[in-house]
Amino acid sequence: MVHPELLRPVFALVLWTFVMWGWMYATRIPAIRAAGVPLDPTRPRGEQMDDLPPHVRWKADNYNHLMEMPTLFYAIAITLALVSRDPTTDAALAWAYVALRVVHSLFQALVNRIEVRFALFVLSSLVLLVLTIRAGIDLH
Repeated sequence: MVHPELLRPVFALVLWTFVMWGWMYATRIPAIRAAGVPLDPTRPRGEQMDDLPPHVRWKADNYNHLMEMPTLFYAIAITLALVSRDPTTDAALAWAYVALRVVHSLFQALVNRIEVRFALFVLSSLVLLVLTIRAGIDLH
């Protein structure tokens, strides 16, 4: 039996990733034009973006972060959608993970105090670890 309540947080985080993608380009393209940054394919990856203001780079940094640990979340959430013995609890944990990642995104994109951002990252990672352990138990 598939538990769709565990797929809804997956959809939400993918959708949020596209929000960050749009926000990244909505700030990056005007900043590139304003700074007159030449788009030089011979410069090392990402180096030309170093010329942009930090508040512009923060959005791109967060978009990249959404391509890292959340990929594990997608695998675990889909696994739990297939094998969960307690989908209500697993869905609540999955939504907690998504909420923490959205808060992390907003904090990084707007304020970017590393100590707070790191605490949000650790907290979301612990929720993901619990989901992973629960999936491992449910697979047995």
